[in-house]
Amino acid sequence: MSKQEFTIDDLKRILLEGAGADESVDLDGDILDTDFEEMGYESLALLETGGRIEREFAITLDDDVFTDNRTPRTLVAAINASLRALIDA
Repeated sequence: MSKQEFTIDDLKRILLEGAGADESVDLDGDILDTDFEEMGYESLALLETGGRIEREFAITLDDDVFTDNRTPRTLVAAINASLRALIDA
């Protein structure tokens, strides 16, 4: 399934499906500018998250998408930029 916009709700759902959540983190709270590592998502969990995003949204993410985008806000923006690039191609 390919969608044209990736939202924070998509990210939260995929994070929970793929890696679960640390009990101390409230994904329903204001997490937009919280570093993934602070939320308990380390490299392996983020790799799984990236794979799920690629499959669900039919895109290919750069290897450094998670190192360059350490917060949900910047990651959502980067994924939407990738989706727009596909549409514009």
